[in-house]
Amino acid sequence: MKYFALVPAAGGGTRMGGECPKQYLPLAGTPLIRHALQTLAGVPAISRVYVVLAPDDEFWDGFDWRDLAARLTVLRCGGATRAESVTNGLRATQASVAADDWVLVHDAARCCLTRAHVERLIADVGGDPVGGLLAVPVADTLKRAGGEQRVAATVARDGLWQAQTPQMFRHGMLLGALGAAPPSVTDEASAVEALGLQPKLVAADATNFKVTYPLDLQLAGWILANRGR
Repeated sequence: MKYFALVPAAGGGTRMGGECPKQYLPLAGTPLIRHALQTLAGVPAISRVYVVLAPDDEFWDGFDWRDLAARLTVLRCGGATRAESVTNGLRATQASVAADDWVLVHDAARCCLTRAHVERLIADVGGDPVGGLLAVPVADTLKRAGGEQRVAATVARDGLWQAQTPQMFRHGMLLGALGAAPPSVTDEASAVEALGLQPKLVAADATNFKVTYPLDLQLAGWILANRGR
């Protein structure tokens, strides 16, 4: 049984604006995606990191990835959606990843991921029959919007968690789950839940957030610059 990481990076990140896909925006002197790839490649338990790019990606080759080459494999088989990119990546790795091996799927835009986050997930889920994901309990009061952007209801936050990544499942199970999943699934855990299974929640922290808007990039830069102080 081995551990592998898979990073879907075929999207354009339209909410960020700009002329290049979000994963290539500069952050602390390197492309945003490098931070997540470098963290995953630095975890000894992970045998290989696969990054799934769009077939027509013109940006990847413009950067120097030689320091990660020993642990990193590029798959140019990305699809129109995250689920399609992950599915294509899983199919492309079937020859080198066994059905019972663990795959940690991680968002390229969660650039503040730490080795401790990954190792906690592996330690807590490695013996689980289903799999699991990093997440944080919801702390804020939640409001459901109605018409004209007015509050329709307050949603109880008891038992609610905000899903993060990596999300860790066995290769064969995840491939089957995604193949059978309805179009409405938004992450790997949702696909596995659709099988009637219950993934394990592993507590992370708010620094493992997803860069979505321009201000998020500034926050990520601050976290990376001040981590460890």
